[in-house]
Amino acid sequence: MSGYGKGEVRSTDGTTIGYRRWGDGPALILLHGGMLASQHLTGLAEALADDFTVYVPDRRGRGLSGGHGDDYGVEREVEDVRALVAETGANRIFGLSSGGLVALRTALAVPELERIALYEPPLDAGGAMPLGWLPRYERELAAGRTGAALVTVLKGMEVEPVFGRVPRFVLTPLMAIAVRMGNEPSGDEVPVKALVPTQGFDIRLVQEMADTAQEYASVPASVLLLGGARSPAYLRAALSRLAAVLPHARSVTFPRLDHSGPTNDGDPLAVADALRDFFTADPGRPGRPGGAGRSR
Repeated sequence: MSGYGKGEVRSTDGTTIGYRRWGDGPALILLHGGMLASQHLTGLAEALADDFTVYVPDRRGRGLSGGHGDDYGVEREVEDVRALVAETGANRIFGLSSGGLVALRTALAVPELERIALYEPPLDAGGAMPLGWLPRYERELAAGRTGAALVTVLKGMEVEPVFGRVPRFVLTPLMAIAVRMGNEPSGDEVPVKALVPTQGFDIRLVQEMADTAQEYASVPASVLLLGGARSPAYLRAALSRLAAVLPHARSVTFPRLDHSGPTNDGDPLAVADALRDFFTADPGRPGRPGGAGRSR
């Protein structure tokens, strides 16, 4: 993917956080989710580049950025975003999935943030999120069976219905081939084989932030809660919990989208429409009420 610049910042613990940059205008940070990297949000970044200077970091542990570190947790991720905010002057952030958890926690720690948009952050409550697959995933990774571990995540998280219908014995060899074919370095792209192990770290964030919804009643920023009608019930429930506690929130549902909606494999133009409206609205008017942009 061409047409972007690159830069980096140093987080509090010295870890390098590298990012891609598009466009010209007010600064906007986009945070990807689990088993993803900045390469998966290029379509969304390009769609917003006429209105914003868009910064898309590789969250720690992948790509342009340094490793997770020995004391990895949500506070390290918040420090990473804080460093990027200090560098760019951004007061707008979008987060997808676990990136949404990071954005949400950052909103408590960085009062300069005026508007945050969250697409299906997996904020667990009462153990509703399916995590029974985690031990199997860890065993498969330890045995070097990255393709099998990928299948375990895709089936366990229930975010892609098709994977729930296809038998494991069919999926596993296909994913093993995909991992091998996608393992050659290509510019700034992070190979699948390097992304699959990052899911365990993102699950740490989910576990650390479980049952914390009430803490976000003090978030001062305006918040846009986004989700797809085709996503799992536990993700839709998380959005409902946040809508009930966030003091300055509104919600948008995309009827035809699922958890991948903002990514290059989803409909980034539809999500960009909703984000543009929210992030460019006049002060005191955080986007038009209702509506879900353009959905597939």
